Amino acid sequence: MADNSTMLSETGRSLLADSSVLDSKIIENSKENIFPGSVSDVEEEMPQIETRVVLVQEAGKREELLKALEEIKMPYIKMDTIEELGDSDSPELETVFVVTDFQDSIFNNLYKADCRVVGPPVVLHCAQKGEPLPFSCRPLYCASMLNLVLCFTGFRKKDELVKLVTLVHHMGGIIRRDFSSKVTHLVANSTQGDKFRIAVSLGTPIMKAEWIYKAWEKRNEIDFCAADDDFRNQFKVPPFQGCMLSFLGFSDEEKANMEEMTEMQGGCYLPVGDERCTHLVVEENTVKDLPFEPLKKLYVVKQEWFWGSIQMDARAGESMYLFEKSESPGLKKSVSLLSLNTPNSNRKRRRLKETLAQLTRETDMSPFPPRKRPSAEHSLSIGSLLDISNTPESSTTNGETPKSCARPSKNSTPLPLKQSARWQVAKELYQTESNYVDILTTIIQLFQVPLEKEGQLGGPILAQEEIKTIFGSIPDILDVHTKIKEDLEDLMMNWTENRSIGDIILKYSKDLLKTYPPFVNFFEMSKETITRCEKQKPRFHAFLKINQAKPECGRQSLAELLIRPVQRLPSVALLLNDLKKHTAEENPDKVTLERAIESLKEVMTHINEDKRKTEAQRQIFDVVYEVDGCPANLLSSHRSLVQRLETVALGDDLCDRGEQVTLFLFNDCLEIARKRHKVIGAFKSPHGHTRPPACLKHVVLMPLSQIKKVLDIRETEDCHKAFALVVRPPTEQNNKLLSFQMTTEEPHKEDWLRMLCRHVANTICKADAENLIYIVDPDSIEVNTKDMDSTLSRASRAIKKTSKKVTRAFSFSKTPKRALRRALMTHSAAEGRSPCSTNESYIGSRLTSTSSLAGVPSPSLVSLPSIFEKRSHTLSRSTTHLI
Repeated sequence: MADNSTMLSETGRSLLADSSVLDSKIIENSKENIFPGSVSDVEEEMPQIETRVVLVQEAGKREELLKALEEIKMPYIKMDTIEELGDSDSPELETVFVVTDFQDSIFNNLYKADCRVVGPPVVLHCAQKGEPLPFSCRPLYCASMLNLVLCFTGFRKKDELVKLVTLVHHMGGIIRRDFSSKVTHLVANSTQGDKFRIAVSLGTPIMKAEWIYKAWEKRNEIDFCAADDDFRNQFKVPPFQGCMLSFLGFSDEEKANMEEMTEMQGGCYLPVGDERCTHLVVEENTVKDLPFEPLKKLYVVKQEWFWGSIQMDARAGESMYLFEKSESPGLKKSVSLLSLNTPNSNRKRRRLKETLAQLTRETDMSPFPPRKRPSAEHSLSIGSLLDISNTPESSTTNGETPKSCARPSKNSTPLPLKQSARWQVAKELYQTESNYVDILTTIIQLFQVPLEKEGQLGGPILAQEEIKTIFGSIPDILDVHTKIKEDLEDLMMNWTENRSIGDIILKYSKDLLKTYPPFVNFFEMSKETITRCEKQKPRFHAFLKINQAKPECGRQSLAELLIRPVQRLPSVALLLNDLKKHTAEENPDKVTLERAIESLKEVMTHINEDKRKTEAQRQIFDVVYEVDGCPANLLSSHRSLVQRLETVALGDDLCDRGEQVTLFLFNDCLEIARKRHKVIGAFKSPHGHTRPPACLKHVVLMPLSQIKKVLDIRETEDCHKAFALVVRPPTEQNNKLLSFQMTTEEPHKEDWLRMLCRHVANTICKADAENLIYIVDPDSIEVNTKDMDSTLSRASRAIKKTSKKVTRAFSFSKTPKRALRRALMTHSAAEGRSPCSTNESYIGSRLTSTSSLAGVPSPSLVSLPSIFEKRSHTLSRSTTHLI
C-alpha cells in the first residue's frame, strides 16, 4: 500500500513536514514560560512584554474562567467582536484570545491573522497547576494530548487526514511524518505497511482514528488525558482488523474456539477455500499437504501466528510463520551436513560422524548417554517429561538414545551390564529426579520468566499478584531438587553398595519442609487463577496455547505441569521404600533410609496439616464475605470452621419465625445469620476479582460457652427435625431458648447435636459432652413445625415484614433500641425502681415463645429436670452443675 504522505498536496505535505519543527519550538518556548527562573541575564535586559487575555463572546460570561485568570494573576478584558481591540498589533503587548468554539467565524479570522488562541480548558488547566499560559503558535484548545507524538499510516483521503492532524494540534499533540522511536502512538487505517510493522516490533500502541475523535469529544474535561490506559485500550487496532481467516486441520472444538477469538479480535472467518480469505491458519502437526493450490494473495500460516498475534495484541508478521511442507528428518540432516562450508567444517564433520556412530550404537550397553553439549543443556524433550518410569527396557526404542536418560557419567569407563537390584532402584530415583528438575525448569523458563519480563509487547499479560499466585514457590523447589539431583548424580557416578542415599534426603529434609507447604497449600488457588485468567484474558489464553504446543511441554498444559510438585514427595517415599527392601541388613544405609523415609513422612504430614489450616482459614474468609455485617473478630488464627447447617427459625427471638437461618459452627463460637431480603451489589477488588454479593445477614456471633444445654426435640407428627439451644448471654440475667428446624438431610440431627456438644464441652473444659444433651417433648417448650411450609405461614411472615417496613417508615425519630432501653432504665431509677427489675421485665416481655422458661426465678434452671429426660442418666440427677 502506498504511504499516505505521497498522496497529499503541497499544503498537506507541509502540514506534516513542518509540524515537528514548529512543535519543538513550541515546547522550548513553553518551557521558558513555565520556568521563568531559567532566563539568562542577557534576556532579562530585554524589554518586558506584557501578556493580556481577551475573552471573546461566550468566554467572557463564564465565571470559572474569570476566577481562574485571577488565580494566575493574568489581566483580561471582554469583547464581542475583534474590531473592538485596537492595539492588538502593539510590540509591547502579547494578546491571548480565549475562544469557546474553534469552528465559528471569529476563530477562523483569528487563525488567519496568526493570533494566539487558546480554549477555556487550557486556562482552567493552568490555574489548576499554578502555571502561566503556554506559548503556542497554533490554536490550542485543551491539553488532553500534551506530550503525545503521533504518526499516521494507511489514510488515503487527504481531507480526513488534515482534519485528524488539526484536532491533534488543538489538543496539544505533536505530529511526525516519519516513524521513529520518539513516536508514542501510531494512528493506522490499515494493518499493512512498514510503519505498522515497526510499531509492532517496538510495542508502540496502534490506534484507530476514532481515538482522536472521541478524545476531542472530551475536550472540555480538565483532567482528561487521551493516553490513559482505560480510555486508550477501547480504540486500539485489533490484531485481525481487515483479515478474513480460515482454519484447517483443527478439531471442531478448537475450530469453534478460534473462530470465536477471531471475532473478538476484530476479524472474520470463512470456510476453507473461500477466495475472499486472506489467511489460512493450518495445524502443522496434522496437516501435511494443502487440499488445494492457494492463491498468491493468501497467507498460509501456522497456528502460532494466530496465537502470537493475540498475545502481542497486534497482527504478527506472516513471513516468520509461513506453513511449509514437512520434510523427513533424514533429508533435513543431509541438507545440514551439505551446508557446512566453514574453515572448521572438517572438525564439524568429524564430530557429526562420531554423533551418528553413537546414535547407531546399541544403547543397552550403558544406562547413561553421552554428555549433552552445554548449549543443549536446557533443551528438553518430550520423553523427559512424559516418561517417569525410566527403566532400562522402556528407555530404548528403535536403537535410539533414550531421551529421558540422565546426564552422562563423569568416568569414561562403561558400567557392567548387570547391576544389583539396589543399583537399579537408585538409578530410577536419579532418573526421575532428573526428569522432575527438567519439568520445573520448563515451568520457569517457558512460562514464569516470559510473564515476568518487563517491556512486553502490548503491556503485561498478567498482574504480578496473579503470577505470584500461579507459580508460588516453584523457584525455591527447583533450587532444592537441583542440589538433590547433583548429589544423586555424584553418587551414581561413584557407585558402591555402601554409598548412602538416605543421607542425601536427610540433608535436604528441612529445605523440603520449608519450600513445599507454600505451594501445595495454594495449588487449588493456582489452578483457579489459571482457569479464570484464561477465560478473562485472551492474551494469556494465546500465551498458553503457544507455549503448551512446544515440545518441551510434552503436550501437557500448565496446570498439568504444576501438579508434579504435589506428586513428587509421595513418589520419592515409594522409591525409598523399594530401595530399603533391596538393601542388606548389614548395610549402614538401611537405618539411614528408614530415617529418611520418616523425615519425608514428617514433611508430608506437616504439609497436610498446614494445608488443613490454610483451608480452614480460607473457609472463614468465605464466611466473612458471604455474611453481610460479619464481625471482624471472627477472623482468628486459632479458629476453624467445623460445620455449616441450614435451618428455619421456630421462634421470634433472633428473627421472624419461619425465616431461613444459617448456623456456622466454629471450634469456639457459633455464627448465626439469616437470609437477606434484598441482595446488595457484587464486591470488586482492586485487582479486578469480582466476588458474589453477600446473601446472608449477620444476626449474632455467640461464644460456645454461652450455650448451657442442647435440646433434642422428640419427633412427632407436628414436629420434625427440630432442636433448641438454651443460652445465657452475658448481658442477660435469664436464659433464652433458641429453636430451629433442620432443612437438609446431611448431617443427621444426632450427629450434629453430638458435634455441637463436643465443641461446647471443649470450650468450657469439660469431658462429659453427652451430659449437655437433653431429650424434650415439643409441647413442653411450645415448639412445632406443622405450619412452617403452609401458605398461611408464608402469608403471615410477609405481613410481619410489611408491618415492620410501615412502622419504620412512620417512625420519625427512629430511636435505637439501646437508647430506648437506657431511657427506660433511667426513668425507672428516677421513680425509685431498680434497673435490674426493669431490665428483667423488658427481657421477659420478649420471651413470649418461652414462657415456661421465662418464669423460672433462678438462672440455673433447677426446674428443667422435670421436663427434660437426659440420655443415659436417671431422671433424678441434678442438672445445676451443667449451667
